[in-house]
Amino acid sequence: MRTEDSTLRPLRPAHRRRWAAVLAVIVAVVLGTATAPVAAAAPGPNTGFALPFSGAPGFEYLAPPKLTDRAQLNQPLGQKAADRIAAGMGLSPKDALSEKQYRQLLSGGGIGGSRDAAKIIDACLIILTNTKGRPMFGDSVVGSYGLYVNKQGMLQSPANASAPTRQVNALIAPGGYVGNWLRANGATHTLLALYRSAYTIEIPFGFVSQQMSGAAQLVTNTKGGVTSTVGMSMAPPLWLVNFALLYIVKPSLAAAMPAYWAPIPQPVAAAIKASPTGQVPWSKYRSYFE
Repeated sequence: MRTEDSTLRPLRPAHRRRWAAVLAVIVAVVLGTATAPVAAAAPGPNTGFALPFSGAPGFEYLAPPKLTDRAQLNQPLGQKAADRIAAGMGLSPKDALSEKQYRQLLSGGGIGGSRDAAKIIDACLIILTNTKGRPMFGDSVVGSYGLYVNKQGMLQSPANASAPTRQVNALIAPGGYVGNWLRANGATHTLLALYRSAYTIEIPFGFVSQQMSGAAQLVTNTKGGVTSTVGMSMAPPLWLVNFALLYIVKPSLAAAMPAYWAPIPQPVAAAIKASPTGQVPWSKYRSYFE
């Protein structure tokens, strides 16, 4: 077997069955309490991701494919593709916030607004749209790898415990800041649209995936005899959940998300996996991305 990165291995059959059973229970509960698009009955495409990292089979096709050409690296989706994916998830542009609501949310304004919460949300939008033309610290553009470089110059997964994109989970949880803010500021229709979309179906898969992935928050992909590793944010359930959130905030932000995922260079993936914090210095590993 050819290996681009063998530092992470697929779940053993027994573990896979156990997590599949857990997911079946969680998804059954979710579907029993929310109206969402019905996933196709047929198995999803063979993307190379295993449960729970593949997400709901009927929506897996909406997630970014692995790049086949270097020119696709860190390319943004574009609005046409973003609208198509949103429609497949059960969302449309009319479900998004108004321009006024968008600006209030990001500034911590409106009824019950919080500047601290707004800073976390704004940081998430920047991290998840780290594509061509949208560099971050040290002129880094590594969105397709499911990675980003923080203000301290550390390369890590957006699902890292220290990342705003992980910390925001408390804000978007039911009964949390975002839901309360939307209700208080005339955006209940946006919240309902989100809960009725595939977002609700994908959340359990993303939650379990994060719980299984330790400090590194990387995921293994095996397809066509090749095993590679990518950051958790590019696995189907996490990517689709993040896409839905960005789309309802502002569709053009979702259009700036990565259109393809790329394997993390093996030495970099191994270093992130070995790090107790799931972080490595960008300055040390930058050359692998050039």
